[in-house]
Amino acid sequence: MPRKGMRSIFFKSPSPTRMTPPSSPLHHTFSESLMEENIEVAQFIITKWDSSHDDNLVSLFSDKDEARQYLGSIKGLQKAMKYLVLHQSNSEKLVRAQLLMQTAMKRLQKEFYQILKSNRDYLDPESVSAHSSSRPSVSRSSFSEFEEEEEEEEDGSENENDSVPEVERASLAAMADLRAIAEAMISAGYAKECIKVYKIIRKSIVDEALYHLGVERELTFQKIQKMEWEVLEFKIKNWLSAVKMAVKTLFYGERLLCDQVFSVSAAIRESCFTEISKEGALALFGFPENVAKCKKTPEKLFRILDLYEAVSGLWPEVESIFSFESTLAVRATAVNSLIKLGDTVRTMLMDFETAIQKDSSKTTVSGGVIHPLTRYVMNYISFLADYCGILSDIFADWPFTVPSALPESYFGSPDSEGSISSPISVRLAWLILVMLCKLDGKAAMYKDVPLSYLFLANNLQYVTEKVRQSNLKFLLGDDWLINHELKVKQYAENYEKIGWSKVLASLPENQTAENPADRVNDHFKKFNSAFEEAYMKQISWVVPDPKLRDHIKISMARRIIPIYKEFYEAYGGVQMKKEMWGEPFIRFTPDDLGNYLSDMFYGSKSSGSVSSSSRGGGRSH
Repeated sequence: MPRKGMRSIFFKSPSPTRMTPPSSPLHHTFSESLMEENIEVAQFIITKWDSSHDDNLVSLFSDKDEARQYLGSIKGLQKAMKYLVLHQSNSEKLVRAQLLMQTAMKRLQKEFYQILKSNRDYLDPESVSAHSSSRPSVSRSSFSEFEEEEEEEEDGSENENDSVPEVERASLAAMADLRAIAEAMISAGYAKECIKVYKIIRKSIVDEALYHLGVERELTFQKIQKMEWEVLEFKIKNWLSAVKMAVKTLFYGERLLCDQVFSVSAAIRESCFTEISKEGALALFGFPENVAKCKKTPEKLFRILDLYEAVSGLWPEVESIFSFESTLAVRATAVNSLIKLGDTVRTMLMDFETAIQKDSSKTTVSGGVIHPLTRYVMNYISFLADYCGILSDIFADWPFTVPSALPESYFGSPDSEGSISSPISVRLAWLILVMLCKLDGKAAMYKDVPLSYLFLANNLQYVTEKVRQSNLKFLLGDDWLINHELKVKQYAENYEKIGWSKVLASLPENQTAENPADRVNDHFKKFNSAFEEAYMKQISWVVPDPKLRDHIKISMARRIIPIYKEFYEAYGGVQMKKEMWGEPFIRFTPDDLGNYLSDMFYGSKSSGSVSSSSRGGGRSH
């Protein structure tokens, strides 16, 4: 098939002095007659496949026998040329041999080009990396072994072909042909022409693959800095999807292909891989560093951690794939990205703590429910817990010292298995404590002391539930949870004692002791007033957590109803018939109290009064 533009990347006829001088004496049996025979054989075979004036190239390597003969003739020609350089350096035969070698090298360069282009799908990095990991690589010490190894491969091909996929067979065959051509050209002193073709074709493939993965070469820091966060976050997500494929498949496969094709020369392997991959790799790993240098805001932290995790996780592969001295810049860029990302994470966490401490909102939340600060901070910290391994790495050389003396009970007993021990656990526990201290200040803003305790109970309950339902449970430990759950109950108990103290104080200490009628009436009257006042004030208060709500209601019922019931049963029958100003002294039965208490903490709006009830226990609003 015609190869448009193919001639533009091929060499011009090199000078006759191109032949590399021999590095060792020729074998003494190599005679002048054998030299002449090698030249004659080479002329016949090379001329047969000379396509200088034919763009419709029929591949020499489509026929393995012909390919072996061609490479063998080049080997013989090289021996003849070495003999002539030593013994007949001014001979016309040497000029003739050099012209034949030029013709052969042009042919091999075209074959090299054609194999690279026509086998593009079989030489894509994914195919190369896939079969290289499951099959030992085959390398030849020189192209002179091509004939013997081809024969060995044919002997075993019948058994192998059944188990090796067609794509893998095609890929291995193409690499073997490329390797044989490369070694022949390098041995003859035509390495420059060979690697020129290889670099142009393979670099275009790598660049195209990076483009399809979404790697943007022109995405500078200045451009990133001007982006809206939503746009930048989208690009970060694309990068996170691309980087693993780029490193583990694209660059890894390209490194393997270079190592296979140019196994004869370490210097050429390095040169080819570096020129093909370095530019794209620098663009790939420069992106996270540029993101890290942008303005730091709390919502960016988790994407920064994602970037750090991706680069950190791929570092062993990066270090291995880009191990050459000439790819040091790629390794350095990846390391710099990790350093910048780590610095950014540390700065953002310090800023996060400062933002909590500086929160100056003065408005109390209605009904004592969960404060927005509590939700925000705990959601943030629970997400941070998912990155505990990465955070441990980032803070490994940055020991944390608690700024103030804390009670041992806050972190748990040092001898307990459930105590906080890791540096990251201590950092997260400290952030929670900073928030709880701010909540103490916000609780003091409530005019109703019982509501302030209910507010603290609600918010600390939210904190403990967030801890229990996230990885924070494993970081903070059982002791931390137990201590703070006990504190929730203490807040709830304080709410009950203060919020319902007037109701309990309205009843006599000894409910069954004999009391004069007017005192009994007074106790019932005070109880009615105190209960209605407490109920009307607190009916709009809220306990969002079902478990805490039930706990408080059951505790209140056990605290109030048994005392009232005892007094009610002792005096209620007599006093129900008496009225003062048209109102009954006894407005509530024990069942009424249970009904009223069961309606609390849902944030219901007060109707303005608590209705009287009949002895039957019913009530209405």
